[in-house]
This record gives sequence, structure tokens and C-alpha cells, in this order.
Amino acid sequence: MSTQPPPRRARDGADPVPPLFAMASSDPDQQLVARGELGEEEVAQIDAVMAALARLRAAERELSEAALRYMELGETDMRALHFLIVCENTDTLATPGAIAQSLGISTASTTKLLDRLAASGHVRREPHPSDRRALVVTIEPGTRATAVRTMGAQQARRVHAARRLDAAEREVVVRFLTDMAEEISVDGLDWGSAPSR
Repeated sequence: MSTQPPPRRARDGADPVPPLFAMASSDPDQQLVARGELGEEEVAQIDAVMAALARLRAAERELSEAALRYMELGETDMRALHFLIVCENTDTLATPGAIAQSLGISTASTTKLLDRLAASGHVRREPHPSDRRALVVTIEPGTRATAVRTMGAQQARRVHAARRLDAAEREVVVRFLTDMAEEISVDGLDWGSAPSR
């Protein structure tokens, strides 16, 4: 059994396109990942997992870009609106400081972000009910409805996919995704060091 899927024919009938996420084509000399202890079936399964993750990333990127175009907003703007919706759903006051912390951006960037969203009619700033020095940010009802109809509906589809798994499968997926997130984290990353095999 071959560990590498056959090259795909390009859509225009040109030369075949090599599989991008197969270990044999991405790392033929095993400089990054040693495969000596893996059987052909294991390599094929890992290749299939990597290809599925690539399809997921592409679908999420396409969805995000479509939503951003539809709402005429940037990615950080959409993340801020999502945070405001979550705050509203949980009866949490959204202050500029909380928004900055949630998005991982500076206070100055948060001010510019809120100025932009307020000017375009997506949010409003009001006095904090108990702190005269602070403000509370809320999302406008029309913007909330649009966000729920677009990004919210797509999030529900992700939930549908998770519901189709049984409990044991969900545990495996959570463990795998958590492990992968830790593996690819930039924390402590040294670009100059040799790759781990």
C-alpha cells in the first residue's frame, strides 16, 4: 500500500498537483519527522488528518472573509463584536479595558477600534453604572442581529458536527486539538534551533 496518495490532476488539465499535506511530499528526507517506526497505514492516516485540518482552516478562512466582507468589518472588529455579544449574554459589563485584554491589544488600539465601531454605528459607549471614571461598551441591536445571523449560524454548524460524535470520540478530538495547539504554540519557540524529530 502506498503511503502517498496519487498526485491530483490540476483543474485545467495541466500537470498533476502533488499532495501538499502528505509527509512523503512535504518531508521526503525525514528531516522534520522520522517515520521509521510508522507503518504505511499509520502514515496514510496521519496524512489524512493533516489534509482534513487544512480543509478546516481553508473553510474557516473562507467563512471569515465572507462575513468580514458582508459586515464591512475587519477581523479585530468582528472579534470585538463577538466579545460584546458574549458579555451581553452573560450580563457582564464590557469595559474598554476588558475588550483590550480579551483581544490582546493595547489601550490605544482599543480606543481606535471603539472609535471606528461607534462611528459606523455598531457599538455605543455609555457611563459605567458604578465607576464614574469608566465606560461601558454595548453592541447595537442591529449589529448583534446581523452577527448572529452570519457568524452565529456558522458556529451552530460547528456544534452540529460535534454533536454527531459520541462521548468517547469527543474526548479524543479534544485531546488531539489541545495537544496540537500546545505543539504549535509559539511560546518558547526558537526559529534558529534544529527541528525536533
